[in-house]
Amino acid sequence: MRQMLTKSAAAAAALLAAAAAAPANSGSVDGDIVRIEVLDGGMTPRGTHMGALKITLQPGWKTYWRAPGDAGIPPSFSWRGARNVGALSITWPSPEVFMTSGYRTIGYHDQLVLPVEITPETPGKPVRLKGRMQLGVCKDVCVPAELKFDHQLDSSSGRNPAIAAAMASRPWSAKEAGVRAASCSLRPSDYGMTVTARISMPSAGGEEIAVIEPGNPKLYAGETKTRREGGQLVAETEFLPADGKAYAIDRSQLRITVLGKNHAVDIHGCSAG
Repeated sequence: MRQMLTKSAAAAAALLAAAAAAPANSGSVDGDIVRIEVLDGGMTPRGTHMGALKITLQPGWKTYWRAPGDAGIPPSFSWRGARNVGALSITWPSPEVFMTSGYRTIGYHDQLVLPVEITPETPGKPVRLKGRMQLGVCKDVCVPAELKFDHQLDSSSGRNPAIAAAMASRPWSAKEAGVRAASCSLRPSDYGMTVTARISMPSAGGEEIAVIEPGNPKLYAGETKTRREGGQLVAETEFLPADGKAYAIDRSQLRITVLGKNHAVDIHGCSAG
């Protein structure tokens, strides 16, 4: 039987295992290759708290987006120890595409600001943002990092320019990008399921690279192949089960991100096609 893990997935698994075994670091790792701090963004008109995780990398180093590409691992978070956090959402700025040792990877260089919006369990009470972030950072070699953070958010803080800039650099929504339709067809592959997405949308500029995320932590995606057919962008990837078991794919949970020269586009769900 064919080994279920591809080379890139195996490399990612090895890095993840190394990260899990690495000692925890408070704020920085390995001579300040990467540092983390919590930024205050004050209150929103909705009554939520804005904050951000600011990750600063040494020149030439990069880290990964939530879907890291052909190699690498996505960042993971633990919020253990946080207080008065009812709900929490992260906004990912549009990432860059890199080539690393022949693999296409997706992430950020120099600095990453991840806006975090928190709905408090008890309005009017202090919110403590505490936890740790596990990530891989790469230059000539890849280094696993585990960074701790602990900060009580300042509700009286004003607008933070760094958070505002990160929010402004998020991918466009399907509506903003002029997406007219998005359909997905499914067909069984030898060891999983192949998904072909057809997206009617204007060009995002230059070479467009699509990423399809399964919306199911028990599935992982292979490389997405992307091509243009006139007004349609066609993207195809294979989903494989991490544990070898069969899983149904819910089209409404699929998330398609198109990375272009001019902007990125975030598409949630697709119809049958």
